[in-house]
Amino acid sequence: MSAQLALARAFLFVPADRPERHARALATGAGAVIVDLEDAVAPERKAPAREGLAASFAALPGTDRQRLLVRINAAGTPWHEDDRAAVAGLVSQGLAAGVVLPKAERAGDLRWVAEAIGPRGVLVPLVESAAGLAAIDELAAAAQVLRLAFGNLDFQADVGLACDADEAELVPVRLALLLASRRAGLPAPIDGVTADWRDAQRLAADTARARRGGFGAKLCIHPDQVAPVQAALGPSDAELAWARRVIEAVRSARGGVVSLDGRMVDAPVVRLAERLVALAAQPPT
Repeated sequence: MSAQLALARAFLFVPADRPERHARALATGAGAVIVDLEDAVAPERKAPAREGLAASFAALPGTDRQRLLVRINAAGTPWHEDDRAAVAGLVSQGLAAGVVLPKAERAGDLRWVAEAIGPRGVLVPLVESAAGLAAIDELAAAAQVLRLAFGNLDFQADVGLACDADEAELVPVRLALLLASRRAGLPAPIDGVTADWRDAQRLAADTARARRGGFGAKLCIHPDQVAPVQAALGPSDAELAWARRVIEAVRSARGGVVSLDGRMVDAPVVRLAERLVALAAQPPT
């Protein structure tokens, strides 16, 4: 699985039927770009959009292709099987890294997609419903799953919530994604969108909430959201300095007991320090 996508902080959506935007989306510096065949493409445009992806992706540099994911249409929709077959070809040719599956509710749906795209492809299940939440551990444990993602707006619609800006009602749902990711040994999950891309204050609050809640990334719907999300979800200077001190202390101890600032440095502390250093190695823009 892609180490780069495992550490990516901003996942930027771009419509599949706008090939001129694909390279521009990658140029924003987003850790991953999700080429969307689902919500962003009208039914009558899905087939031509799907058919044009190979040519669009082939024109991109090889390193950029490994930051590309394709959101296909959900299982049970009229477009799902054709989407699945098309993305299988893209992954087999090295033109895309994998698939985002919306309305993920059954491990079997993920298994069918994994079989189609082969072992090279990664999967990102998008949890958007009560059924998806009920199956969260099965989804997280499915083969080739890279990270879990939260569809916060669709989840509210599915269960009949009318959340305020703080989305306090969704705290237990976000915690469930975090805990399922931890139990399955996955990287930190990907939080949902901030719908008003012009509201910088709301984006900052949403991203800060994501970080406090243990999320390592956020879905973005506009290029202007990428840089603030990248910066807010990366380590601060103080965090990075602490992490480097931890790693140096462990290295100097040569296997012995390590204490730093009066605190025992155990395995979880070392893992946190290593993750912060790895995050800092990812370019912010």
